[in-house]
Amino acid sequence: MSTHTLKITSQVRAVALALVAIPILFVAIAAVQARIDALSGSVTQQKEELLLRSGPMLEKLSLGYGPLLADIYWTRAVQYFGNHMERRSHSFELLAPLLDIATTLDPKLVIAYRFGAVFLAERPPGGAGRPDFAVDLVKKGIASNRDVWQLNYDLGLLYYMRLKDYRKASEAFLDGSKNPAAPAELMKIMAARVAENGESLETSRLVWAELYNSTKDESVRQRALFHVQALDAQMALKKLNDNSEEYWKKFGRFPTSIQELRDAGLVQGDLKDPAGYPYVMGPNGVPQLDPHSPVPVELNQQKP
Repeated sequence: MSTHTLKITSQVRAVALALVAIPILFVAIAAVQARIDALSGSVTQQKEELLLRSGPMLEKLSLGYGPLLADIYWTRAVQYFGNHMERRSHSFELLAPLLDIATTLDPKLVIAYRFGAVFLAERPPGGAGRPDFAVDLVKKGIASNRDVWQLNYDLGLLYYMRLKDYRKASEAFLDGSKNPAAPAELMKIMAARVAENGESLETSRLVWAELYNSTKDESVRQRALFHVQALDAQMALKKLNDNSEEYWKKFGRFPTSIQELRDAGLVQGDLKDPAGYPYVMGPNGVPQLDPHSPVPVELNQQKP
């Protein structure tokens, strides 16, 4: 048999396979859709009918029609979510699998990652109440869409608002700021504010300092300097407060002045804030800024 004949035979087999596999796949999808619409039966039965969610299997059966099938599954995920919202159901068992199917078939389907994460993360009755699933979905999106900085932004918000993991939230914003298409200054500002609210002052200080050194916008530069100075003062006051606690343990009373800390050998140097004002000792041995100092120290209490 000639090479040309073999090539034709191979093509015929591929077409035949497509003609057989595609109808089968659509029938399977129709069965899943019918199951979703019915919203009846056990969770076990529902999961069994979603065995096609296997990534490798779906990719093989799609035969190049992945994006088309992804749109179908994304539509079904939206319909499924909407139906459950109308019924005020707190169970969204098929939501994550449907989203996984859609994004496996088309890894570039950004809308499924972004809105799907919202559906998953919202607390019942407004969503599935599974921010952990939402994080996994967005991470999957980031891995396949490195150029879409919005996914890093979404990941940062998930960690910050839903999981209260301020360190990971800050890291997500910072990672997104490295994308050439991203508003880097905004992302860095978000990273810094999240770190502040998460009580990670050192991380926040580094972020603001990086922004101060990298920006060409003078107003942003001044705002960054403002935050750097405030955080420097806050960290200094925290250290002085620790020194005051040590003084209490040693002498059985709190110091009444910064000089007493010096005399006890617990601190050294001028101990001035970034604006040049000496720190002072407040009531109960709590160090404070000089009342005339322009440096703010409660920045970490502001909400982003």
